[in-house]
Amino acid sequence: MGWLYVLPALLVYAAFLLVPLGRAVQISLYDWDGLTLGTWVGLENYADVLADAELRGAFGHALVLMLFFAVIPVVVGLGLASILNRAKVAGLGFFRTVIFLPQVVAMVVIAVAWRRIYDPANGLPPLRGWLGDYGLALPAIGIIGTWFEIGLVTVLLLAGMGRIPGELYEAARLDGAGPIREFFAVTLPSVRGEIAVALTLTVIAALKTFDLIYMTTQGGPGTTTLVPSYAVYDRAFQTGQVGSAAAIGVTLTALIFVITFVVNQIGDRETT
Repeated sequence: MGWLYVLPALLVYAAFLLVPLGRAVQISLYDWDGLTLGTWVGLENYADVLADAELRGAFGHALVLMLFFAVIPVVVGLGLASILNRAKVAGLGFFRTVIFLPQVVAMVVIAVAWRRIYDPANGLPPLRGWLGDYGLALPAIGIIGTWFEIGLVTVLLLAGMGRIPGELYEAARLDGAGPIREFFAVTLPSVRGEIAVALTLTVIAALKTFDLIYMTTQGGPGTTTLVPSYAVYDRAFQTGQVGSAAAIGVTLTALIFVITFVVNQIGDRETT
């Protein structure tokens, strides 16, 4: 009878996640403009996702953003967390708050601020005009993502490092380990679970980012910063291709699930 205790949560989960997802899958099987009667096309919309070079590019851009939103913040966050944890900095709580601050600011506000930084006329000299450059626009978006996610990753890793028993470090020092060897022998293996959590959160953020693109480039210049989430918006609300938009959304959901599943499987295996 234990299932009765989780039944209310399952009903809420089904109502707000499974039912809308099922409806999206249903819509993706039709050629529908959102107003008139839809026409059944089966898997044609999904075939178009694979065949359309613009959409393939959008998914490629999302994978590139994973490097900036997930990989770089984890690497930098590991370094920052290790330094702060090892140095036993006075007022560590204050530093955690400052580092985490971007997470409590709406992404729309952050996007507007960074758009001013990249402004061709009034922005910071090294970054002026990047959002309008075909080769630099996507990395410029990625830099914003890196800045935004570093705080979250650092705080997560600091929490994990704070739970590592001091005896492990003492044993490593007795064996002659220096700071670098301590990091790889003690710190890194002990925070694999936190790394998996950080990667999961940041990978999801990279793949579903919309508001940042909408407020800065709207997929431009050209389609150099087009990502799947913005393609969903554009096709559903701008060009009336609701069935195609639903297919892109379902494909993106499946991609997020696969990547996060792999990340968590690796993390679980490493911590057992």
